[in-house]
Amino acid sequence: MAIKYVDKKLGRFIIVGIINTIVGTAVMFGLYNLAGCSYWVSSAANYIVGSILSFCLNKYYTFNYKGDVLGSALRFAINIAVCYLLAYGIAKPLVLALLPGSKTLQENVAMLVGMCLFVGFNYLGQRLFAFRAFPKRNPQQKEDTDR
Repeated sequence: MAIKYVDKKLGRFIIVGIINTIVGTAVMFGLYNLAGCSYWVSSAANYIVGSILSFCLNKYYTFNYKGDVLGSALRFAINIAVCYLLAYGIAKPLVLALLPGSKTLQENVAMLVGMCLFVGFNYLGQRLFAFRAFPKRNPQQKEDTDR
C-alpha cells in the first residue's frame, strides 16, 4: 500500500520541500537565535512563510491540481495546522524527556525533530486531503442510505 505513494509526485514534493526547508529554516532559526523570539513564534513563522510557498509550488508543480483554489487552499491550511500541531506538539515533550541540557539546546533539537515529523505528516495530508480530486456528487443521485 505505501509503495503506491513512492512516485514522481514524491520526488517533486521533495524538491519543493528542499526549497521550503531552506527558506523556512532560515526564518525559524534566525527568529529564535538572532531575534530572540520564542519556540512557538519561530516555528510558526517558518510554517507561515513556507506554507505560502508550498501551496503554490505543490498545487501546480507537485500535484498538478486543477480543482478550485478556495477549496484546496482551505484544505491545505487545515492540513498545515494539523501537521504543525502534531509534529511540534510531539517533538518538544519528546526531546525534553530524552535530551538533558540547556533549554536552548533542547528547543533547537525539538525544532529539528518537529521539522522531520512535519514532512511526513504533510506529504500524506497534501496528497490524500489537500490536493486530492474529490468526486463530484450528483444532486439527483440518492445516497446509499436512502435505498
